[in-house]
Amino acid sequence: MANIKSAIKRVKTNDKRRAHNAAMKSSMRTAIKNFETKVANNDAEGAKDAFLVATKKLDKAAGKGILHKNAAARQKSRLAKQLNGVSA
Repeated sequence: MANIKSAIKRVKTNDKRRAHNAAMKSSMRTAIKNFETKVANNDAEGAKDAFLVATKKLDKAAGKGILHKNAAARQKSRLAKQLNGVSA
């Protein structure tokens, strides 16, 4: 354990950030899974709503640096392709 006051503060803030990042990543993954479930059930209307939620979470994660922006773009593209398959 750190002895220096500033190092103790850093450990505390790092733990807080790690927990926050994990929660955001988890909610992002949940949104993606909800979308994929609706696509699998051929629920076009529900899939559109779930797609909007998932893309919003991906954009937010990319903006916060939790996910690389190109990785988020790739995921959104993949989800859009699935949505187009259901709509067609």
